Amino acid sequence: MSTAEVNGEPAARAAPNPADDAPHLLVVDDDRRIRALLSRFLLGAGYRVSTAETAAEARAKLAGLKFDLLILDVMMPGESGFDFAQSIRTTSTVPILMLTARDEAENRIKGLEIGADDYLAKPFEPRELALRVANILKRARPPAAAPVESVRFGPFVYHLARGELRRGEEVIRLTDREREMLRVLAASIGETVPRQALAGNGDAVSERTVDVQVNRLRRKIERDPSNPLIVQTVRGVGYRLVASS
Repeated sequence: MSTAEVNGEPAARAAPNPADDAPHLLVVDDDRRIRALLSRFLLGAGYRVSTAETAAEARAKLAGLKFDLLILDVMMPGESGFDFAQSIRTTSTVPILMLTARDEAENRIKGLEIGADDYLAKPFEPRELALRVANILKRARPPAAAPVESVRFGPFVYHLARGELRRGEEVIRLTDREREMLRVLAASIGETVPRQALAGNGDAVSERTVDVQVNRLRRKIERDPSNPLIVQTVRGVGYRLVASS
């Protein structure tokens, strides 16, 4: 792989400020010019990037930072990329993409056997590296939780999309404000919701007004509104909706 360009294609310019939540990659390669090249290209692709020259330096950075992917050169002096990856796999499931100048099947198989997620031989096209990185990160990303359609509390079921509250077959009549407050509470079931989040868009709505509206809602769903078990008060903060177990 050329260090002035990657396989004949100029490296992408670095993005000046990757997003704070962009995936954080650690590039481990003993060649300073290749580290700089990969760092510029991956920054240009929108990733946060750190680099390390040796396995020991990489291990020190892993001890203090969380990375979403390791890009690891196989042929390093001292502790090789294979040895380092095998060591990492005893304590971590962080995705690993291995880079090597060798393209023999034996080396590819060895890398995958010790737990690498993918294997890329030098020289390579920058777009191929970017695609492999994106694919590894996509596979490693936990599946998105399915949106909550309804929540059950006591004898009631609240359907979020329809804004409908039922007790068995009976539909409980709600005002627009009660429906909206219940939607906000149900979307964060079991978590404390600040009063401001229940106030709606009206600037003139005070915390006292929210308390009054919550009390009206309690009269429709609590067995004893003076001792609420479903919409509970979190003193000084707001309210939480307690679901049935």
